[in-house]
Amino acid sequence: MIKQKLDQKQVQKLVLAPALQQAIKLLQLTNLELQEVVDAELEENPVLEIDERQDEAAAADQELIEAETTPEGEEGRVSQEDELDEIIFAAGFQDYLEDEPPHFGYEEREEVNYENIISKQPTLWEHLNWQANLTFNEPEELEIAEFIIGNINEDGYLTLSVEEIAGQLQKPVEKVEEVREKIKMLDPPGCGSLNLKECLLAQMDSLNLQDEVARRIVAEYLPLLQKADLLELSRILGLEMSELKLHLDLIKNLDPTPGRKYSESKDIYVVPDIFVVKEDGEWKVYLNEEGLPRLKLNSYYQQLARSGLQNDQETSRFLKEKIKKAIWFIRSLEQRHRTIYRVATYIVNKQKDFLEKGIDFLKPMTLIEVAREMGLHESTIGRVVANKYMMTPRGLYPLKFFFHKSLSGVYGEEISSLRIKERIRKLIENEDKNNPLSDDEIVEILSREKIQIARRTVAKYRDQLGIPSSHIRKKKFLIEEVK
Repeated sequence: MIKQKLDQKQVQKLVLAPALQQAIKLLQLTNLELQEVVDAELEENPVLEIDERQDEAAAADQELIEAETTPEGEEGRVSQEDELDEIIFAAGFQDYLEDEPPHFGYEEREEVNYENIISKQPTLWEHLNWQANLTFNEPEELEIAEFIIGNINEDGYLTLSVEEIAGQLQKPVEKVEEVREKIKMLDPPGCGSLNLKECLLAQMDSLNLQDEVARRIVAEYLPLLQKADLLELSRILGLEMSELKLHLDLIKNLDPTPGRKYSESKDIYVVPDIFVVKEDGEWKVYLNEEGLPRLKLNSYYQQLARSGLQNDQETSRFLKEKIKKAIWFIRSLEQRHRTIYRVATYIVNKQKDFLEKGIDFLKPMTLIEVAREMGLHESTIGRVVANKYMMTPRGLYPLKFFFHKSLSGVYGEEISSLRIKERIRKLIENEDKNNPLSDDEIVEILSREKIQIARRTVAKYRDQLGIPSSHIRKKKFLIEEVK
């Protein structure tokens, strides 16, 4: 016998607020890309406008945004949904609530040289291999990781099965699967998945989304979702269409082809996101916000919101929604600036010797180290570092430049791998062309300089520098001599 009944239950779950989702997306954008997003938001949301006033007045005004947009007679009465959004937003950014970071405006710095262009952006495989080298410390794991990454297609999916990879590498299937699971958590999350379901679930894990209904839809009913059979999905899950839509909106924010953005070939104009200068004997970090206007809420719409619009409920709902989105967007921009500033400040404090004395004094640094010190997730640091550039007195560097592994000196001190590479390059540049240095000879020279390194590591670094082996270098020199 079929009958209807009403049940009440209490569940606890973590939901990624729209404001936090937006902030995560903004975090990995370059300044030029962010300008496009800001322009699009200004066009789409009539409540947002550019604040033409002085920075000090605008900063003070931002603190009053929420208070000014509360309709009269409604102070103290906040809906459960709004209160939940506020709690989630604060929880997501509680680590970042600091003083506003300093920034460089148009009047505060020299003109940017827009002739700095790189011919192509890092490929998906370069980006993943860079992270893998910082994630996997065991040679066996790194070998597996590099093989897996080499068999990922442009969309981010693995083209071989785990069993095939294990067979070709002569490694246990369990070990290959363990490495693959870690690769799926790198940026962009989901790469290395075998199918769409795996890819979406990996992204949900990376973002720590605890929406069990959304996970169930992806895990069990993805074919219905792909056919857009929402009525059947609603019937199976026993949800009203409006409630089902909330879970589907979360799924829509996931990326079915996470590798695609790294596969597009396009020229990138390098505009520094961060400036580092020495003032009064101290290294200072400034954010480049040129071209990024300060935003505020339109005063006319604020007055309309305060009036309540009791006679036009549809307009009132529309206006409140636009104001809410505008506040989220302004906050997300502020949190992006604060996060980048925190990471940049940590890098500068860590690399003061490099800024003062050069590459021989560059210290090793990893994503895990920075994430642990700052209380953030590795993927957050990865998003901050992606496609960001820092202008220093020693030149323009991508933030990735500062992240690399370390080797040990004779006395246990950590030595940057970049420093070792630079030393190898200089040794080979100054070698006797008739009798070039072998890898074993380079190991011996570095050993006398109190640097412990294996021959295979020297060979690996030499390959990464694009330098051929000693016998090939000798052949090339003899050929040039004959010519």
